[in-house]
Amino acid sequence: MTKTLFDKIWERHVVENIDDKQVILYIDQHYIHEVTSPQAFDGLRKRKVKLFNKARTLATADHNVPTKDQHLPIKDPLSRKQVEMLSTNCREFEVELFGLNDPNQGIVHVIGPEQGKTRPGMTIVCGDSHTSTHGAFGCIAFGIGTSEVEQVLASQCVIQSKPKQMRINVEGELSPGVTAKDIILYIIAKLGVGGATGHFVEYAGETIESLSMEARMTICNMSIEMGARGGLIAPDKHTLAYVKSKFPNENWEESEKYYNSLFTDDDARFDVEYNFMAKDIAPMITYGTNPGMGIKIDGTVPTKEKLSSASSMQALEYMGLVHEQKIIDLPIDYVFIGSCTNSRIEDLRQVAKYVQGKKIASNVKAIVVPGSHKVSEQAKEEGLDLILENAGFELRGPGCSACLGMNEDKIPSGKYCVSTSNRNFEGRQGPGARTLLASPLTAAACALNGKITDVRKEIETV
Repeated sequence: MTKTLFDKIWERHVVENIDDKQVILYIDQHYIHEVTSPQAFDGLRKRKVKLFNKARTLATADHNVPTKDQHLPIKDPLSRKQVEMLSTNCREFEVELFGLNDPNQGIVHVIGPEQGKTRPGMTIVCGDSHTSTHGAFGCIAFGIGTSEVEQVLASQCVIQSKPKQMRINVEGELSPGVTAKDIILYIIAKLGVGGATGHFVEYAGETIESLSMEARMTICNMSIEMGARGGLIAPDKHTLAYVKSKFPNENWEESEKYYNSLFTDDDARFDVEYNFMAKDIAPMITYGTNPGMGIKIDGTVPTKEKLSSASSMQALEYMGLVHEQKIIDLPIDYVFIGSCTNSRIEDLRQVAKYVQGKKIASNVKAIVVPGSHKVSEQAKEEGLDLILENAGFELRGPGCSACLGMNEDKIPSGKYCVSTSNRNFEGRQGPGARTLLASPLTAAACALNGKITDVRKEIETV
């Protein structure tokens, strides 16, 4: 019987069928952070249950941590309490923790692959929706709620229903200035924020196969933004090379044999399948308050007929935009390069290469937040920090930062921020903040010009 990649991993991890829909699914790796774990640990205490497998649990502080003066006590009382509680819980239950100032600390979805904990064929969960990031390695990775976090801590299993399956194929060569972030923003704009609801998505095609592991993580990261349960990409030589460099496995030959078995069989069927061409994808930017409200950088906000819903009207009013308006040349105030979507060394290299010898516009405040201490150190070793700082970017310490208004890095009300993060919800970056999602390359171009800029034209003049 032919199987999809998802089928092969799922069936290998089913412990028991509860009924015709639900199963008990074994979890290979559990990531936790300070926001969704406190109640779960409290549940273990109340039930007097021990942690089932501390070796398969890894914790880090990321959402609430400040990115400036990280050596000082956290100022915000709630943030400080949550980070301290994470330390207390991990100490009590003997969970490995990369706390603030630990050389391995960083955003949970950055440090997992970085530490060699994320590997092909695994099931991975975290109390965070963007756990789908890890699917780039050929994993079934998905976010879970706090009660499910407690389930996994107590049993290393979680009760799940098998989702439907979707395959998205992207074929052809990307144009200059077009990146992985543009691919996924383009797909979400085409399918909508509910276009993959109830499905697990496999990304395939020669365009996807040509991408680096970091680029693949960007695409899988945003699967959740079109309603998918998660996204994954079949392992290949790029995957194996990355994993081998991070995970010196004594039984590599055996592991490699398993990894190479992780692919969708030729005749396997999907519930839904879509096909896109790379040549049709341009640098993308969002104009509304969900990731599906995206257009090509030189496009216009859709007409009233295409955006007739009350929520769409409210989104445009919130963003200070109107129907059929061109986004290009819109003045901006902030640029944020970071988040679990785009804070890896490849992202920083791309931005540094583009801005070297240039200066950001006087009307823009631009910050770059590495995804981990390791990314930060590597950036310094390569001299990227000096290039970015000389161009006027402020380089911060690792953390989720301005992706969400849960820490000190908020965008003021009414200000426009071109952000490399994954969500542009109303107030996501702070009350009243206006977020426009884009790639690191587009964000850098906007920072230099102080307005929305088509990076393709900038590249032509270099």
